[in-house]
Amino acid sequence: MVKVLIADDHPVVRHGLRQILATDSSVEVVGEAKNGTETLELARKLPWDVAIVDYSMPGRSGLDLLKEMKREFPQRPVLILSMYPEELHATRVLKAGGAGYINKECVGDELTSALHKVVNGGRYVSRSLAEKLAFELARDTQKPLHETLSDREYRVMWLLASGKQIHQIASELFVSPSTISTYRARIFRKLRLRTNAELVHYAIKHRLVD
Repeated sequence: MVKVLIADDHPVVRHGLRQILATDSSVEVVGEAKNGTETLELARKLPWDVAIVDYSMPGRSGLDLLKEMKREFPQRPVLILSMYPEELHATRVLKAGGAGYINKECVGDELTSALHKVVNGGRYVSRSLAEKLAFELARDTQKPLHETLSDREYRVMWLLASGKQIHQIASELFVSPSTISTYRARIFRKLRLRTNAELVHYAIKHRLVD
């Protein structure tokens, strides 16, 4: 019997996950948590084989919770659920030790198969994400990383490297600051950078700014 721990701040989502998992007689839900603190408390006192954790919960983020769980339970797989597109966060989740990433829109079709794969030591990504990752790897060997950016991402990258602040770029492009922050995260992932200083250095090195 595969013992599962569920963590999501929405009761409806937790109920839905229980219903999906109930269709598999080899799976048993042993506990539910609505935030990161509860998740860690349950993980420390309940027997479990795999955890299904929401990427965005109040307080501690799903990514921070994932890292903490991998520190305390390095041999146990953690699957991340998210409402966000795979291309935004899946690579970050996998690098942090996540066993897989599932978009909530696809959870009904993928959850049980993903669960069994990670329990048996594998990692799970959707077929579409696997194709994207393979394509990006092949493309990365053929051209500079900044050429993988979309037109809008390139524009935001150029403005950031030119010294503009997020709110200034948002005003210039007529979008919200949160949208610019999302673009910034995509840009950093694609360019394999962590800070604005690294971005400026990259842009100067590749002669993208003066």
